Amino acid sequence: MGLRMRVPTAARPSAEYSPQESQASAGRGRIAVRKPRSRARAWRPGTRQTRLARAAFLAPVVLYTAIFFLYPLVRNLQVSFQDFQITSVYSGVAPYNGFHNYSHLFHDPVFRTAIINTVEFTLGSVVIQFGIGLALAGFFKRSFPLNGLLRSLLLIPWLLPLVVSGTVFRWMLDTNNGVVNQVLTSLHLVHTPVPWLTSYHDAMAGVLICNIWIGIPFNMVILYGGLQAIPAGLYEASALDGATSLRQFRYITLPLLRPVITIVLTLGLIYTLKVFDVIWVLTKGGPANATQTVTTYAYQLSFGGLAEFGLGAAAGNLLIVVALAFAVVYLRSVRGELQQAS
Repeated sequence: MGLRMRVPTAARPSAEYSPQESQASAGRGRIAVRKPRSRARAWRPGTRQTRLARAAFLAPVVLYTAIFFLYPLVRNLQVSFQDFQITSVYSGVAPYNGFHNYSHLFHDPVFRTAIINTVEFTLGSVVIQFGIGLALAGFFKRSFPLNGLLRSLLLIPWLLPLVVSGTVFRWMLDTNNGVVNQVLTSLHLVHTPVPWLTSYHDAMAGVLICNIWIGIPFNMVILYGGLQAIPAGLYEASALDGATSLRQFRYITLPLLRPVITIVLTLGLIYTLKVFDVIWVLTKGGPANATQTVTTYAYQLSFGGLAEFGLGAAAGNLLIVVALAFAVVYLRSVRGELQQAS
């Protein structure tokens, strides 16, 4: 009397059971099994979650740039076309006057003096900084004890705040108590103390000395990296052919260092054009506008008691245009270097 029991079809295990069959059988009262969704699929490129994540990361940078860079530039451009006086700050009345501010600047003898001083200050700083920086880079390329320590110490002028450097040089170049005049007098190089910062003829030299001291480490570091990238085998092969050090520098170092030199000179021009702290701490543009540059004059027009905000904005915009021109040269040189590398 054996009883045979049949197992219902729903209870039978099936090796070929698939999610599609489970979904089809859901309508007949059976339990549907759904395959879990992969988390990685949600973060694939092009998905909505990925785009939102990118926007979240970019939003702080875009917001910061718009508030602290884009808005001041646009506002400064707008003010340069207005007759914006000190009364306009609380009255809100600043009528537009077209290009009157720019025309007034080009007819202003002080502004023309500031342009000449800016060119003199920029060229003098960049040329001497580059020459000394290249010489130091070539010197430190050689291996000798304490090489790294000396290179690190030479970075101090570049790392110090500009206000600190300007204050130190103001003490050092003081006419009566400055250490520079004390040394020159004790060595009998000068008979009377040099008025570095108070003489119309010597003030620019005093400002240049300070700014050159600040910019030498930047030139040295960049040029040193460029010299390190030149293969030593080229110098060895040229030495075997009888090339002197001067010929090696002319036919090997300069051609291979040309992209780095372009970048150093362009960045040096941009940085020097906008120097304000050093000049203001040392001389405030004096004496008798002997060290007045476009940056210091723009500041004096706006905040130095003249309260000519429209003229100050116009002077600042002219300086921005010149800096942008050099920035385009820098970007083109960098792009050309990247294309050659690729």
